[in-house]
Amino acid sequence: MSQMHQPTALSRCPSCEEPLESGDLFCGACGYDLSAVPPPPDDHPTIVINGAPASAGTASGAVDWPTAAGTDSTASSAPVHLPGELPGLDSTGVPLSGHTSAGYGSVPSPAHAPAPTAPTAPAGDFELPAPAAVPAPAVPAGAPPSVPHVTDLPPADPADPRTAPPAVPAGTKLCVACRAGHVDTDGYCENCGHAQPRERDHLEQELDAVAAVSDRGLRHHRNEDAFAVSSAALPDGSPAVIAIVCDGVSSATRPDEASAAASSAANEVLLAALPRGTHPQQAMHEAIVAAAEAVNVLAARPGRDDGHEAAHRAQNAPACTIVGAVVASGLLVIGWVGDSRAYWVPDDRTGPPARLTEDDSWAAQMVAAGLMNEAEAYADERAHAITGWLGADAYELEPHTASFKPDRPGVVVVCTDGLWNYAESPQEMARALPPDAAQQPLRSAQVLVGHALDGGGHDNVTVALLPFAVPQQGAGSAYSTA
Repeated sequence: MSQMHQPTALSRCPSCEEPLESGDLFCGACGYDLSAVPPPPDDHPTIVINGAPASAGTASGAVDWPTAAGTDSTASSAPVHLPGELPGLDSTGVPLSGHTSAGYGSVPSPAHAPAPTAPTAPAGDFELPAPAAVPAPAVPAGAPPSVPHVTDLPPADPADPRTAPPAVPAGTKLCVACRAGHVDTDGYCENCGHAQPRERDHLEQELDAVAAVSDRGLRHHRNEDAFAVSSAALPDGSPAVIAIVCDGVSSATRPDEASAAASSAANEVLLAALPRGTHPQQAMHEAIVAAAEAVNVLAARPGRDDGHEAAHRAQNAPACTIVGAVVASGLLVIGWVGDSRAYWVPDDRTGPPARLTEDDSWAAQMVAAGLMNEAEAYADERAHAITGWLGADAYELEPHTASFKPDRPGVVVVCTDGLWNYAESPQEMARALPPDAAQQPLRSAQVLVGHALDGGGHDNVTVALLPFAVPQQGAGSAYSTA
């Protein structure tokens, strides 16, 4: 996720990220011993973006998609185009590259810039020594044979208050550290003060035709990503599969709430619109608008203070990015705002993969405006600064939607930049995706998350996989105009 630049070393606590004052020896929030912090590395490598959406006429990354006919709920045409024609058309049929409204005809100043990432030691650099064998204590000669060993002692009597487990008030959880105190609403144990792991640190979900995995990563103190996967029945009884992935903007207030609200709202709109016969592209447009409204509501009400909101952080509105995919009646519809992405990887890896989205980022806009070429734009430190997001402080909302009709089976990869930073090009993503992803989407999503963690895990990582099966010849479509 694009973020603001982080302060220099030791300006924040490595444990809880609380701001530090010059000369502090211990963190005032969690008591972390700052003298144990290793010196900062000498270099701060950044990830170079090598690729960009294929332009019209480009052979690499292009897939020969057939033309699909249909109309959306507004009776306007539902364009279906080639990945080589990206950024494509929105749900009103207007070319995305031809927008002249705020944020597209001009290049707005980026509001959320990326944080430089520091290298981390690769896994497996050291191993803990195997514990030495401890001999069993010798039984003194002459000891009565009835002396019990520790493992032979009777279990604790629940009725005995001396051995009974501690009572936990109804509606609360037992501390995972001391196993004696209960966890308060702030997420800390009232007995030992230990912060409890959040439920969103690692999430997995699998349906029949879609799976998603989200992980906190190795460097963040919480998971600010969110996803929603579901399925619905179209009016003709055929299934529609949905995947929504959102990435909270870390430089904004309560980004985890923003991503959760957006993914839930978008999913609910799609589940309601698709069974009514709304064209998936129009439904996706409406879902993104609803997601933006759900995030805007958060700015109007105060959030919780979980102890990790930095006191000096500007109270800018909660914000997130969004990318979604719908597979229905042989049609693939993608919608997005921000820099979360969707990729197409065919089952037959001899065919070319493709990236189906175009980032709302500083670099992409500079290239689109003709002010820089790709090499210059993506080498700039502002390359990952996003220019489009959901939030009350965003520019005029411009949801991007695009429709495709693949002529071969494949897998749709919907992900945050916590993954694609480690597999940026379509070819890199195809190499990271297991060849049996269509048959085992959950295991394959786990593999992709592991790929990002092995690469450094500098950000939250979320990915959803939707296998796409080509409909049999002669099968009808809920959106056919014939």
